[in-house]
Amino acid sequence: MSIPHLFRCPISLDIFTDPVTLCTGQTYDRPCIERWLAAGHRTCPVTMQPLGDAALVPNRTLRHLIERWLSADHQISDATTPAAAAATSDDNAEEPSLAALKRCLQSGAGSGAKVAALKKGVALASESDVGRACMLQLGFLPVLLQLVFHAPTTRDLSEQEGLALQCALTLLPSSPASPQHGCLNMLKTEASLTSFVGLLARGPAAAKAGLCRLLETIATAAATRDLALAAAASPRVWQALLPLLRHDDERVSVAAVRAVAAICCAAEPARGSAVHQGAVPALLGCLAWASAGKGRGAAAWSALAALEALAASEAGRRAVARDPGAVRSLVRHVFMMSSSNEGSEHAVAALLAVCRESRAARTEAAAAGLVTQVLLLLQSQCGTRAKTRARSLLKMFKSM
Repeated sequence: MSIPHLFRCPISLDIFTDPVTLCTGQTYDRPCIERWLAAGHRTCPVTMQPLGDAALVPNRTLRHLIERWLSADHQISDATTPAAAAATSDDNAEEPSLAALKRCLQSGAGSGAKVAALKKGVALASESDVGRACMLQLGFLPVLLQLVFHAPTTRDLSEQEGLALQCALTLLPSSPASPQHGCLNMLKTEASLTSFVGLLARGPAAAKAGLCRLLETIATAAATRDLALAAAASPRVWQALLPLLRHDDERVSVAAVRAVAAICCAAEPARGSAVHQGAVPALLGCLAWASAGKGRGAAAWSALAALEALAASEAGRRAVARDPGAVRSLVRHVFMMSSSNEGSEHAVAALLAVCRESRAARTEAAAAGLVTQVLLLLQSQCGTRAKTRARSLLKMFKSM
């Protein structure tokens, strides 16, 4: 598939997914130009002209032209990816177009035909940025989600559902601002949410990890804020999610704690739901699990980030202060010789919030050696924010 030059973003060189125009008249893909501006640049990447106005204006004309071009029956060619091309050949049959693959998935075709189409889609989305962008623009994501969460189920994940989930996860946009995330709002329906919870509780390890990643996306995407609050308010979601924090498969545990952290960082109502459903003891258990094994730094960091977010609420602070060993565990993570101390900032922030309001927590932290831990952290190569918070914590304890 040869993409017209005008349909490619000058930064990523991939097909536009959300074209926007700067005041200089140059058009870029929204995620690319947002990263450029977020990095502190105040010039147009192509012309290098200063930007008096950094407003991003949607280029609806170009988007319409791209959608019309994509709607044509372009075939999956060798130029896209060899693996995808090989996957599309079946007894020398004619290679199907992307539009034909989508029609197959939307039709009443049998399971065998849909599995074959999904295998082609997975190969294309996994190995080609261009193929992934084209599938996203053609609206594959909502079709795939419908195949996964079509109805509540008590059976195991079928091959068709597993492939559809794998392909959907590959297509998920990386930018939280992407409007494409809006199709995830299908999970607001009772049937879809029930299906999601069922698969999260009973699916295989790969599916559990994938669904946790989907939940993390829902919690961070701008287009799914209401869905994130609805998921956080659902006891069924927490009942399926929290046991995964210490799953035998490390991929599942890390994905689950990232999802919990994303929910806890989303908004106050979500934090309140998390505390009510027992997130604090579950996270502390995960923290102990992560500290006991090598290569689990990402899980420990996410657990500490979630605990910091929960400690920002009154209910969260009370839950941490009441939990036996919670303060001692946080003190231990202020500085750890065997780690990079990436979570130190979160541990210090959580302790600051809890110890400000609880004399018992301050006494326990002091007995656990907090002052020594903070002094060690201040002598380390930790970040500026971690050191600023550590000094505030040290000042609090010096006044005791």
